[in-house]
Amino acid sequence: MSRSDVIQEAGERGDLLPSTLDNLEAWITGDFLPDWASTSIGELIENEEWIELNDRFYQYLKFGTGGMRGRTIGRVITPTEQGNEDPSSLREGTTKQSPAHPAVGTNVLNDFNVVRATIGLFRYTEKFLREEAGNLDRPEFVIAHDVRHFSRHFCELAASTWTKLGGIAYIFEGPRSTPQLSFSVRYLRAHAGVVITASHNPPHDNGFKAYFMDGAQVVSPHAEGIVDEVYAVSLEDLPSFLEIDLSQVVTLPESADAAYMEALEENILDSEVLQAQKPKVVFTPIHGTGGISSVPLMERLGIDVVHVDEQDEMSPDFPTVQSPNPENAEALAMAIAKAEATGADLVIATDPDADRMGVAVRTPAGKMQLLSGNQIGSILAEYRIQTLKDAGILPEEGTESATLIKTFVTTPLQEAIAQKHGLKVIDTLTGFKFIGEKLKDYQEEMERKLFEEEGIALDYDHTALWTRAELLLEYSTFYVFGGEESYGYLGNDKVRDKDANAAVLMFCEVASYLKANQMTFTEYLDSLYHEYGYFLETLVNLYYEGASGAAKIRQILDSYRESPPTELNGTQVTQMTDFGKEDITDTDGKAIPKQDFYLLELANGYRYAVRGSGTEPKIKFYVFGQEAVPEDADLDSVKAITQANLTALAEAIETDARARAE
Repeated sequence: MSRSDVIQEAGERGDLLPSTLDNLEAWITGDFLPDWASTSIGELIENEEWIELNDRFYQYLKFGTGGMRGRTIGRVITPTEQGNEDPSSLREGTTKQSPAHPAVGTNVLNDFNVVRATIGLFRYTEKFLREEAGNLDRPEFVIAHDVRHFSRHFCELAASTWTKLGGIAYIFEGPRSTPQLSFSVRYLRAHAGVVITASHNPPHDNGFKAYFMDGAQVVSPHAEGIVDEVYAVSLEDLPSFLEIDLSQVVTLPESADAAYMEALEENILDSEVLQAQKPKVVFTPIHGTGGISSVPLMERLGIDVVHVDEQDEMSPDFPTVQSPNPENAEALAMAIAKAEATGADLVIATDPDADRMGVAVRTPAGKMQLLSGNQIGSILAEYRIQTLKDAGILPEEGTESATLIKTFVTTPLQEAIAQKHGLKVIDTLTGFKFIGEKLKDYQEEMERKLFEEEGIALDYDHTALWTRAELLLEYSTFYVFGGEESYGYLGNDKVRDKDANAAVLMFCEVASYLKANQMTFTEYLDSLYHEYGYFLETLVNLYYEGASGAAKIRQILDSYRESPPTELNGTQVTQMTDFGKEDITDTDGKAIPKQDFYLLELANGYRYAVRGSGTEPKIKFYVFGQEAVPEDADLDSVKAITQANLTALAEAIETDARARAE
């Protein structure tokens, strides 16, 4: 019986989804697969791995928030993928060594999807340059990669594909962070960029994160245009690109790294306090790229850096942690133990591609305490706004020509901080690409008005930061600070994505300021709560993996639109904003893109948001609590009341969601 006959019978039994059948049939009958890939599919079919085949083939890997991300190593690894000489069986997909080949399938990140995505990105970029920009240059492309399984391979494959198509491709000699890729697109004046990373996802994942010529992740209309071009690539187009040829690929010199390091230093507002206090910092990159740029800079600035030696090793398996996510306490456990042993002032951790930063700080009692991403962002926002006022960059009374940008799911405390300082606040959808898009808008508005009113054509990236700030304040909007609750922060617009390397320096500066004023971070936070009110947040994650899981996530999202909750935990839901149907604009009057995202307000002032993750198989519920803090209030009792209310609300939301999934 042929493979086609076997899978047709599996489909008739209901073992394979109709979409799986269609995609799998196209792959096994097409004339584009190398022998190893065809053999691997055969091994899955022969062993009746129907669940694995459904997960690998039920759809084509989609672009989410700025690219595509998914498994590159299957839950089941075939003998051929593993590359064993004498394999005895298929096995579960955990590995201490990269398999010989990534997983075969339409819904996994492998050579076929990387080539397909690169061709689509090239075709869109080339068409845009010719038709929209009137630019006849060869499309230029920068690729960076982190330390994950197949990251270097996918980087070289993308670069090779781009040059075979007639473009110019630049790569680094080794792993580099995501924010450095964002910077490098602008620095090299390239037309597009990609970083091969899955951020803090599990070791079996990898991703293809796309950027356009402004250095930010792709947004509408580019995102849709790229997706259309990717889907237009036929399977028969792939074979000629599967063999890597680096003969035309340019490896970037050290000067490219030096330029990024110089840009990082511009995030420091008060170098004197930093150098005077020299905080002692335990730093861990959690086996990723975070130490490549931030550690040399910290040491150059006189910061006493204590290493977690076991986690300095770049490893795709992240062997010392369950998850390489600085949001998770477990990921910082070794660093916290090192801080206790060495008496360090604080702990700083970055994720594998160094776009997110987590910290632990000392309490007045001398114990180490983790801070949430919302708390870190609020501390940085308050410090940087006030420091810019003290330096005369911002007027003391504030100005609507300066802004703090955050996502809708980031703490309202940051909105309260910015508004009390007299700044404009912009909320965006989740995904730093939307913050990057706002920075592009502000730059273009300033350049246009400056030329119209003064006849000056500005070379933006080669203009000094504070000169740009002055011009943005006069002609457009000056970006002061921004970030998102998921541990991402950005201090200035030299980079158009969240930057943990810059955040490390910014947080060390705040540590120095507080040390000089004999204040702890927790005391500083409490001062913000007394000033602005107490804010507390929590996150409910519901994981639903594979094809069946995607259907459950879809069911929850659809049910909110069709039958929104009217009350939770005995409290009335007073309003639900449906971002997928309603016309919503930001503070600048710009339309917010339609998305299946809901924001619900409750009668007691609490709120929560609902969205499906664009990068992981889960649905997220962001829950926000806040209470006033009267002058004579006991802050500890306010905290306890808020925590109890928030916990009860989160439990009610989760119970309701699980019922909606069935």
